[in-house]
Amino acid sequence: MNAILRLARPLRIFIGSMTYLLGAGIASYLGIAFSVNGFWLGLGWIILIQISSNLLAEVFRPVTEPVVENDTLGERIRLRNLLLLVAGAALTSAVVLTILILRLEKVSTSTIIFLSIFLLLSLGYAVPPIRLIATGFGEFILSILLANLPASLAFILQAGEYHRLVGFVTFPLILLGLAWLIVLDFPSFLQDQKYQHVTILRLIGWERAVPLHHILILIAYITFLLAPVIGISLSLIWPAFLTLPFAMLQILLVRGLALGGRPNWRLLTVTATAVFGLTIYFIALTFWIK
Repeated sequence: MNAILRLARPLRIFIGSMTYLLGAGIASYLGIAFSVNGFWLGLGWIILIQISSNLLAEVFRPVTEPVVENDTLGERIRLRNLLLLVAGAALTSAVVLTILILRLEKVSTSTIIFLSIFLLLSLGYAVPPIRLIATGFGEFILSILLANLPASLAFILQAGEYHRLVGFVTFPLILLGLAWLIVLDFPSFLQDQKYQHVTILRLIGWERAVPLHHILILIAYITFLLAPVIGISLSLIWPAFLTLPFAMLQILLVRGLALGGRPNWRLLTVTATAVFGLTIYFIALTFWIK
């Protein structure tokens, strides 16, 4: 049971849920009447799809790779069969919620489109023959699944249509999410080499990944700063800059790795997680209380 909970990636589910709250908060800020049924059905649907995607990503690993540390082949196969059952149950439950969502008053073509995109990307991320997690582009897709699509779906379930404010707010979050995922690739780099995992770090190499990481963070905060240019009040966005000191620390820590410094993986991963997660939290809170 502990292995299933860990492999379901609760941190990713939590971040996706916060981004969902952000989308609902934007709808609330714009004065759209709150749909209780739409909110909870959408949140439950996203959590179930995330669980199934995360577990299926483990199910379809090569059988020669351990799922948990020091497992035997027999234990590995039994665990993968159990993960497949749990993922199947989550997908089945998501189908039921899909039917209920399509019966909502504010359901629209946009709702169907975003539900389909979220589902297809989630399955394409984890399941062959596409299995984007093994192509080096998995981190990019995952950043969209965590930083944009939950907010987009939450807003559409409230409003029935998309709004440019959702796109503007979530674009820099996608960049911060991708920077976070690049950081998470560093501690597992040697293991990824051993099992031939094609992460973005291995695909482009350390030399390109480090400056890419820095650029992603800088562009994210520059984008937030440009909010008034497109008519969005900086009073809605300024809480994102509360995480800027941590972002600068994150850049310094990654730069230290590139210069051959002794890595502090715990500090680096906690800092990167805080930058991504707290930025989502601060912005979501701002929209809810405005």
